[in-house]
Amino acid sequence: MLVDPSSDFDEIDERELTFQQRKVAIHEKLVDSLDLSMLAHIPQEQLAEEVRSVAAEITAEEWPDISADERDRLLEELYDEVFGLGPLEPLMRDDSVSDILVNHPHEIFVERRGRLESAGVIFADEPHLIRIIQRIVSRVGRRIDEVSPMVDARLADGSRINAVIPPLALDGPSLSIRRFGRNPLQIEDLIECHSIPQDIVEFLAAAIDARVSFLISGGTGAGKTTLLNALTKFIPVDERLVTVEDSAELQLQHRHVVRLETRPPNNEGAGEITPRALVRNSLRMRPDRIIIGEVRGAEALDMLQAMNTGHEGSLTTIHANDTRDALARLELMVAMSGFELPIPVVRQYITSGISLVVHLSRLKGGVRRVMQISEIVGVREGGFHLEDVFGFEQTGVDELGVAQGEFFFTGYRPMCLSQLRAAGLRLPDEMFDKRRVPVGV
Repeated sequence: MLVDPSSDFDEIDERELTFQQRKVAIHEKLVDSLDLSMLAHIPQEQLAEEVRSVAAEITAEEWPDISADERDRLLEELYDEVFGLGPLEPLMRDDSVSDILVNHPHEIFVERRGRLESAGVIFADEPHLIRIIQRIVSRVGRRIDEVSPMVDARLADGSRINAVIPPLALDGPSLSIRRFGRNPLQIEDLIECHSIPQDIVEFLAAAIDARVSFLISGGTGAGKTTLLNALTKFIPVDERLVTVEDSAELQLQHRHVVRLETRPPNNEGAGEITPRALVRNSLRMRPDRIIIGEVRGAEALDMLQAMNTGHEGSLTTIHANDTRDALARLELMVAMSGFELPIPVVRQYITSGISLVVHLSRLKGGVRRVMQISEIVGVREGGFHLEDVFGFEQTGVDELGVAQGEFFFTGYRPMCLSQLRAAGLRLPDEMFDKRRVPVGV
């Protein structure tokens, strides 16, 4: 049960804190009373009834003056305390929540539809929060303590979690959960919410079909992975894909996919499998295309080698502020590979392997937009020569504080259109005529 965030904060804090503290005390007695090893073999419905029955007896003894409503809520939440994520469990069941951000036990925020808001739930205290964090990380075979006070992992449902505890977290334990919808957004959904116009979808779909390699850039939460997932529906069905990710997030709309995920070092510092090792191994798996969830380091060189040696049409995402910054970051990552390649060689290698850079941003009010698509024309005067094909210009905000603006076509006709025509794909010439298209939410 969520507390109403619109209520008075001090009143919520005191009432809810008392409830959580009593629940923790009853939870401890409940765990002592249950034989968890026996309960593991009981069907889910019978298990819930057994926990509820024992919890009702303990509650009657420990909190005899509890109201009927609080009693029903307590019995419901105690099951989550024993087997779930405690106060976070209702948030994990809420499909509208995309991020759960725990700053400390009494300050929890969620993101819904691109906007942060108070979650309306709290933990009893720091030990309560740490217990839930330890339960989360133990489920993925990891540990968190003073020796290893930071964990980055993936849950069984695909959610990505990051937890930091003291001494690294100065204000107490911190937990971040990035959730992914059970039903990933389709390209039609992105068109409907004006994240990308139909004409540009047709251009990118043709580019993918014709095996034009490109980067998708943007900041955190800009929608890079969402767009990449949606665009994979345009990859021909007879092609084999291999994905490489630090934390598996991709939900590709394609049948023939092999998914690879990196592995962090164990407690002894051994056994690490890096993205670079997986990219190299993927070349031996007969892929038609390699999809890298996000390029972050030295694997950039191996990715470019693949793009230049028979794996055209490969795709990846990268953190950047715009299309030019994306190439600058990629250039830096190649330098991290350990090979002292001359800068002109690196730039020529990037230009040969990648044709387009698609940039996204999350604007005011939480809306996501494809902000820019640039074609890499070549290297000129020591730098990359890019030509913008398309862009988005924010013109203001509406009465709700949501960004408004218009898409625009620059009038530039991409050089890669010849590659599309060679693949039997023809786009109407007027698609790239210089024009502006106003959009809202």
